[in-house]
Amino acid sequence: MMREGTVNNSINESEAARICKLQRAAYKKNPYPSYEERKESLLKLEKIMVDNQAAIAEAISKDYGNRSRQETELIELFLSIDGIRYARKKLKKWMKPQKRSVSVWFAGASNRVLAQPKGIVGVIAPWNYPLFLVMSPLTSIIASGNRSMIKMAANSKHLAELLSGLFAKEFKEDMIAILPGVKASDFTPLPFDHIVFTGSPETGKVIMKTAADKLIPVTLELGGKSPTIIAEDFDMKTAADRVMQGKFLNAGQTCVAPDYIYVPEAKVDEFIAEAKKSIARRYSDISTKDYTSIIDQKSFERLNATIDDAKEKGASVTSLMEGVSVDADLRKIAPHVVTGVNDDMIVMQHEVFGPILPIKPYKDISEVLEFINDNERPLALYIFSNDTKLQDNIIMNTLSGGVCINETVLHAGQHDMPFGGIGNSGMGHYHGKEGFNEFSKLRPIFKQFKFPALPLLYPPYGKIFNTIYQLMIKVKF
Repeated sequence: MMREGTVNNSINESEAARICKLQRAAYKKNPYPSYEERKESLLKLEKIMVDNQAAIAEAISKDYGNRSRQETELIELFLSIDGIRYARKKLKKWMKPQKRSVSVWFAGASNRVLAQPKGIVGVIAPWNYPLFLVMSPLTSIIASGNRSMIKMAANSKHLAELLSGLFAKEFKEDMIAILPGVKASDFTPLPFDHIVFTGSPETGKVIMKTAADKLIPVTLELGGKSPTIIAEDFDMKTAADRVMQGKFLNAGQTCVAPDYIYVPEAKVDEFIAEAKKSIARRYSDISTKDYTSIIDQKSFERLNATIDDAKEKGASVTSLMEGVSVDADLRKIAPHVVTGVNDDMIVMQHEVFGPILPIKPYKDISEVLEFINDNERPLALYIFSNDTKLQDNIIMNTLSGGVCINETVLHAGQHDMPFGGIGNSGMGHYHGKEGFNEFSKLRPIFKQFKFPALPLLYPPYGKIFNTIYQLMIKVKF
């Protein structure tokens, strides 16, 4: 994901610290909220989403310049609401202490694991999915009984101000507080019990270093260059249609978007032809409200420079949309594919995070696996093939945050699967049970039997100890 921009400090350091102290005091008074309290908070979150759909979509569109209302409804509002409902349905089961087995040598004793809230979780959210990437971790945070302070991106000004007001009506600031305009330098050093950050690897390293000073655990979602592989056996029309949706949703400004694609060498032209048809079915032209603007002028210029760099270094760049391919007034760039790419080009050096898709032809799957494994581990990996042996070969010989087979991006919307990266694409998970566990301290509790045998092994050591020890070593259960 792209680095956040500079923000004005409408909430200063002392104000952020004041709210943090309020949340700390509230946590101390109620360190383990009941099922009923957590359920009520989740219902409030859902109510905010359901009752304010139009206002939320409008605020996000203002922040973008133009963002399709339907994209916001489907990807941000629905997934947020559905995730809250899923967590509420599963909450009682998640909260139930887990019984664990006890070694026969400690017969009569008992083991259990209790998931206890960590305390205050700081959320640093990006601009590209400014609602979902707040609500998804927040759902896990509230379900696990924590309190939260939220810093939204500078480019999400309208949404941040709207949500701040809506949340203030439903929640006391000692429970959930959205801080419009707070600077990262004032927010990140606060004494949180956990920090969630979604953004670029570069900023993630800074967050992690700051958190390390206080030994604060972090969950980092960092994106990266997610590869897509189309196999020889897969229908090219179906593949192109699904890749176009995943890649050019939100004009490519998606952390799990296909970043580059491997296509069988003999089928590159067919893929491009099908991609053009697919885009034509979706968008009449670049001015349609269904197609999203680039978030700001800096990003718009960066993406145009990426295209120019590829052309200058010998690549062929093809617009998939008829008519105007770049509109500076609307800050829109049409979907493009790039062929003839090499590693010296910007488009292959950094996460694209925009409507540009590099195509790499291949003859043998081994060269694809070698390239993927020679680079940083991505947040997502996409495989288009009906050959289960090939699917398994790719999965078992690569490592990524998540995988989709014969589809893209949809794994990120599955509430019962963990979402998270690995290495340069992040660490930690949230969504569903894994999110509940991520923001909980899984506290092991051992309870001794009234008449334990362990005193037989107390000092002074001698014949009894040696006899019992030898028995423990020899006996297998």
